Amino acid sequence: MITEKLAAFVAETPADAVPEDTKHMVRLSMLDWAACGIAGIEEPVACACRSLASEEGGAPQASMFGGGKAPARTAALVNGVTSHALDYDDTHFAHIGHPSVAVFPAALAIAERQGESGEALQHAALLGIETSIRIGVWLGRGHYQCGFHQTGTAGAFGATAAAARLLGLDSTQVETALGLVATRASGSKAQFGTMGKPFNAGIAASNGVEAALLVANGMSGNPAGLEAAQGFGPTHHGEADAGALDGLGADWLMDTISHKFHACCHGLHATLEALAGINRPAASDVVAVKVTTHPRWMSVCNQPEPTEGLGAKFSYRVVVAMALLGHDTAALSNYSDALCADCEVVALRDRVTVAEDASLSEMQARVSLTLTDGTTIEAFHDLDAPIALMDREARLRAKAQALVGADKAQGLWRCINAPESSAQFGALI
Repeated sequence: MITEKLAAFVAETPADAVPEDTKHMVRLSMLDWAACGIAGIEEPVACACRSLASEEGGAPQASMFGGGKAPARTAALVNGVTSHALDYDDTHFAHIGHPSVAVFPAALAIAERQGESGEALQHAALLGIETSIRIGVWLGRGHYQCGFHQTGTAGAFGATAAAARLLGLDSTQVETALGLVATRASGSKAQFGTMGKPFNAGIAASNGVEAALLVANGMSGNPAGLEAAQGFGPTHHGEADAGALDGLGADWLMDTISHKFHACCHGLHATLEALAGINRPAASDVVAVKVTTHPRWMSVCNQPEPTEGLGAKFSYRVVVAMALLGHDTAALSNYSDALCADCEVVALRDRVTVAEDASLSEMQARVSLTLTDGTTIEAFHDLDAPIALMDREARLRAKAQALVGADKAQGLWRCINAPESSAQFGALI
């Protein structure tokens, strides 16, 4: 049973079983998550969730982005929503979702509640992220393609795993918690391009905290809630991929996390990286642009004529126009309603067509530009191409600095690399 194996992995895997490079990737994702969360504090969806937390009050157990403390479950909700508000956080293409924004909020909330160390927080987050990715693989493309947002669904299981580890649950209890959260996991792709998308991340984090705490307090449930005949997988178009747990505990899928260097849907990044690799022609010289991508992205980030900045983050046509006109696609402020209406952007957007090709992987894209003199410029990029760990660190530290400022970014990185208490880190967000 997948749940039984994952539960043993979560409850029993010691920190010294984790390779140093994998631990480094956890630290990098923690930095990226925190920077995205701090940068998202003033987003309307984050403000709405913080306002709700303030109105409800409760025990000050865990820190929230934007200041203040709330009960662990509420803090996880606020922090999940806030860190995904900008849609600038990491993803995993096998998982088909955003692992960090579901798992780190749950891990931090319980770590602060329990007074755990920074090292325990990072290890629990790793186990939760790995669990989330593995369940994402087990659920498969069918689950995602029919409309479920795996950040909210698979992410809830990862959040539960991290919380359960920090609560010291044994493998039987972890199994129960994973089975229990199966009745809470939720999130639909219909919310893409709206405030409902980051809400899915917050729901996952909160659900995970809730399930783990309930089991710690003696609640029971069907431990096979994920995979039973009327469980989450069979009723939510899960594919039950038999290879999802191959190499569990030895091969870390955390190592293949993808970090964002453009402030938009990750499905657009291969196209933007391809364009970054060419000598950009004058926009006036571009007659037509053809983007060819994997079919899955056609229903995710192919909004043809968005009128709002949130929609621009899910539009091949708009981001291609932005890139060719010299608008920085890494800059959050560029994804605005005003840019969507800009006459130059609209004119170039309308010269872009998007086609699908199933022979491409989900991490690849081809771009073809036709110029006024009849010449064609071809470009290709594969996001699966390896990035040296130190190069990744340099790019992520630069991104964090751009998001939150040099002093804050350096303070976060120092705290992550010399972890004392989880409360110390919580105080920085």
